Amino acid sequence: MKQEQVHVIAGNLFAISDAQGDIEADPQVPLGLFAYDTRFLSHWVLRIDGERINALSRDDLTYFETRFFLVPGAASHYVDADVSIIRHRSVHDCLHENITVLNHSSEPAEFTVRVEMASDFTDIIEVGQLRRRAVEVSADPARQRLVLRYQRDRFVRETTVRTTVPAEVDERGMTFRIRVAPDGKWETDLHVSVTMGGEDGRDLRADLQSHQQTVRTGMREDLAQWLDRAPQLVAERKGLEELYQGSLADLAALRYRPLSYRERVPIGGLPWAMGLCGRDAIITCLQTMAFTPELAPATLRMLALMQGGQLDDALDEEPGKILAQLRYGETGAFSDRASALYYGAADTTPLFVVLLDEYERWSGDADLVRELRHPARMALDWIDEYGDLTGDGYLRYQSRNERDGTINQCWKDSPDAIVDAEGRQPAFPRATCELQGYAYDAKRRGARLAREFWGDPAYADRLEREAAALKERFNRDFWLPHREYYALALDPYGEPVDALASNIGHLLWSGIVADDRAEAVAEHLVGPRLFSGWGVRTFAAGQRTYNPVGTHLGAVWPSDNALIAAGLRRYRLDAQAARIADGIFDMAQTLGGAAPGVIAGYARDLTTYPVQLTTSCRPQAWASGALLMLLGTMLGLRPTGDNLLVNPAVPEGFGRLELLDIPGRWGHSDAYARDRTTERRHRLR
Repeated sequence: MKQEQVHVIAGNLFAISDAQGDIEADPQVPLGLFAYDTRFLSHWVLRIDGERINALSRDDLTYFETRFFLVPGAASHYVDADVSIIRHRSVHDCLHENITVLNHSSEPAEFTVRVEMASDFTDIIEVGQLRRRAVEVSADPARQRLVLRYQRDRFVRETTVRTTVPAEVDERGMTFRIRVAPDGKWETDLHVSVTMGGEDGRDLRADLQSHQQTVRTGMREDLAQWLDRAPQLVAERKGLEELYQGSLADLAALRYRPLSYRERVPIGGLPWAMGLCGRDAIITCLQTMAFTPELAPATLRMLALMQGGQLDDALDEEPGKILAQLRYGETGAFSDRASALYYGAADTTPLFVVLLDEYERWSGDADLVRELRHPARMALDWIDEYGDLTGDGYLRYQSRNERDGTINQCWKDSPDAIVDAEGRQPAFPRATCELQGYAYDAKRRGARLAREFWGDPAYADRLEREAAALKERFNRDFWLPHREYYALALDPYGEPVDALASNIGHLLWSGIVADDRAEAVAEHLVGPRLFSGWGVRTFAAGQRTYNPVGTHLGAVWPSDNALIAAGLRRYRLDAQAARIADGIFDMAQTLGGAAPGVIAGYARDLTTYPVQLTTSCRPQAWASGALLMLLGTMLGLRPTGDNLLVNPAVPEGFGRLELLDIPGRWGHSDAYARDRTTERRHRLR
């Protein structure tokens, strides 16, 4: 069994350690202190009198701070231990650790406290393939600090460790030789700052403790305000309120400010996606519109700022295309991989328009719609000018970067995700079905924006005609009448890729499905081949490449399921939507803690417990956001003009739900609902 991992997060900066709080580089696990895609600490080990320490307990105070309660030596020493240690760790724009040594004996005691320190400055995407870097180490006993520095041309990363009490500083760490009074304590504060570009020139020893307390107080106040701004949930179902509050806290943890940008935007998830991912950010904003709407305008402006403006094969960039990801690591800086500023996604561009329209519907922020008119129109133009690669009117993808570009540029972006029922991969360019739904939705929403805010009715009419033609064409070419579901994709010759996959649920969400086919689609989604009992699988059982632990070939994603449930309710298929919502909430409550990004697709009656995948991010923004979206879907929240429409369809067992102070253009509103069983009992009274 692998040892438990413990993390603290503050946006893009995070630390992952073992259960004792120690960090030792492991090619299988991203342990370390990371910021902006670089590991600034790869070794951080505490010893007392030369012995490693072991955990008694841990108190996870908030997402950005935790306390480890520890004793030195082996387990046999625990009962009569005369010394114990508390490590209080927190992060914000740096890492801070308070180490307290407690002497429990009636005699004075002397200890040697040693903290080993090192950094390999590895790019996070290279954690599993470590390469040696020439790290310059500078011990500075006079200033009580250790500086670790890496430079490659103009790429500079630096870690500086400072202490508040005298220490012997050497190139491998700091040693404290201490004497502790009977029943007394000794403590030091260690401050680990991370810089990009060299020495910051500050010496924080004098005010480190008061500075750190001020920072922690400010972060606690920020979290309290974040939670206070969100609607209040009152739920009869046990544990649902705690799950809701935890999801909000996860979303607070996964906010960061990109360099040279003043607003905070959602990042993907811990540990592999701790940066701006266009798709994840847009979906998270759509999921949380009724709860944390302030994420949307910051995200829209950031993505508009980074919108593609030229043809660049290495970056998969095209005019009007919306960013896939933004990273700051070394591999991206030197084009070792297509990872710094990368546009290899075909769905982010139409979804950008969808988010802009949805945000205006909720907020009434017409100024933002006018401000982003040009980026939105560029995005709409991109769909036809660059997205239609074969001239048949369908949105397709094929990477311009033949060396290391993303192969599948849809949300199922693993290399083997798009296959037919027999496991054969179609040729490029590929037109996956959900991309057509997104394009359809973007054109319809773009038409509304053009007519109501941009003063361009002719453009609006054109977009509406194009959307209607796309819907008609799609329902002709993608529908498999003998199977009664939509093909996963079309190959470049117009032949359908006949796999049954969860993508068909996104079609309901976008509205591109013909009304008379929606029920057949729904029956597949909740049927035994796709529905595991916990949620809808990404790929149906019974097909050649189905794999319950395959990320996109059989696993279950909460984010996927949230869109599917919303789509089912759009077509008034309330019972099917409730079944999916019930399964995902059961999964989240059974596991406890942050909702995982993905679980295995095993049948629920086989495992009786949700099986997490090691590749899953946890917390993950669009997994936590999925729980909020499902809650809004159960309540049937929908803005209609200056009013909030509430049309509940709550699964049995949820009891009464109240969501109070829902923000929007109406000010604040409340929503109330009961499941049918509770409502029936209420009427009988």
